[in-house]
Amino acid sequence: MTAHNLSVLGAWKSLPFFTTRWPAIRAALQDDVLPPPDLTFAALARTQPDATKVVILGQDPYHTPGKADGLAFSIPDRFGGRLDSLGNIFKELSDDLQVVRRKTSLEDWADQGVLLLNTALSVPPGKPKAHVKLGWSHLVCDVLQRLADKPRAFILWGGPAQSYRPYIAGDHLILTSAHPSPLSAYRGFFGSRPFSRVNLWLIEQGEEPINWADP
Repeated sequence: MTAHNLSVLGAWKSLPFFTTRWPAIRAALQDDVLPPPDLTFAALARTQPDATKVVILGQDPYHTPGKADGLAFSIPDRFGGRLDSLGNIFKELSDDLQVVRRKTSLEDWADQGVLLLNTALSVPPGKPKAHVKLGWSHLVCDVLQRLADKPRAFILWGGPAQSYRPYIAGDHLILTSAHPSPLSAYRGFFGSRPFSRVNLWLIEQGEEPINWADP
């Protein structure tokens, strides 16, 4: 994937955002941005609309160099640093399904139809939330509208993700809780059991459940 190569987007490329909003955002982005430009749209490129069974909305990418890979909450396996939110996700996964996950890259989740979309797709190093008002919200709204065509599961962790609930139209499973951040996980994220609840719903829909554990 080359820097900001929209050809990787597949069916997502037809979203209005890419003609109406993206040119201005691209012009506003500085060279020093996370994730690297070739990974900005990794979540959309990896999980196409018709393949999407589950949507997990994050906030903005990790602002530590080498940690963001374009998929919400995912961390490259080679990173080796603190997991923070992802570590708490794995703890809840273990408590919920009694499985252990050690692989920090979540590409296998994306390949099973889990769209791991942040509500802002860029961040300057060391400056969390600096790009939340850059205009990425228009992309998120377009994505949610595109996914209204059939029942899907939506996992909204934390206030920024839950603010998009009014834009989710249709008959879907919508799960909300506190964000898995170390600052908020104990306020309702732990014990929310999102993984088993999503899998049970998928089975009821006649869909294959997600393998949340190591592939």
